[in-house]
Amino acid sequence: MNPVPVSLPFTNRSEAGRHLAERVRPYAVDDPIVLALPRGGVPVGAELAERLGADFDVLMVRKIGLPGHPETGVGAIAEDGQVIYDDRALARMRVPRQALSDTVATERDELDRRRRAYRGERPAPRIAGRDCVVVDDGVATGGTARAALRMLRQAGPSRLVLAVPVAAPEALEALQEEADDVVVLTAPENFQAVGEWYRDFDQLSDDTVIGILSERERLSRGPDVSRGVRIRADQ
Repeated sequence: MNPVPVSLPFTNRSEAGRHLAERVRPYAVDDPIVLALPRGGVPVGAELAERLGADFDVLMVRKIGLPGHPETGVGAIAEDGQVIYDDRALARMRVPRQALSDTVATERDELDRRRRAYRGERPAPRIAGRDCVVVDDGVATGGTARAALRMLRQAGPSRLVLAVPVAAPEALEALQEEADDVVVLTAPENFQAVGEWYRDFDQLSDDTVIGILSERERLSRGPDVSRGVRIRADQ
C-alpha cells in the first residue's frame, strides 16, 4: 500500500489510470480482470485494463447515503444484493438501520437499472481463480469498496486487489483486511474529498460509461475478420 510521489492534482481519471497501471502490474498475473466501480472508476479501469492486457467489466455497487444528507455514506449495496452497513457511523449519528429501509430500496432499484443499462444480457464475468483488480477513482469512506471486495471474495478469486489513485488514509487502513493487496498512488493527510485531487472531475453520464464499455469490448474482440476483402472484377 506504499504511496509513491505523483504530480497532483491528476489531470483527469484517464491520466490517473495510466499512472496506476505500472503499480498494479505485478499483482495482475493470473488471468487478470479489472472491475471498475461506476461511474467514476470506469475511465480509470479502462486505462488500467488496456495497459495490462486484462479483461474489463463493471461491478455494480451503490452507496447508501444518510437520509437528508445523501453525500454522507453509511453503507453500500453490492451487485449480489448484500447490504454492508457502517454500524460505527450509524451508532455515532444515532441512526438505526431501519431508518435506511427506504434508501436501501431506492438504491437497489438504481443498481438494477444500471446493471441492465451497462451489461444488458451479457453475463457477469467469471471471478473464480483469477486475479481481480477492483478500481475506483478514489476512496473517501471506503463503504462502496468494502461491499465490492466482500462480494468478490465469496466468488473465490486467486488474488483480490484494490487499486485507486487517491484515498483517505483512515479508509485505506480499514480496507486492508478486505483485500489481499491495496495499491494507491497517494493518500494525503489533508484528504477531504476525491474530486479535489483532479483538475477535471466532471460527473459521468450513463452514455459515457456505456461508450467506454462498448469500446473496450470491441477492442477485446480484435479486428473484424468476417468482413471479406473487396476486389474489383476488372483487376
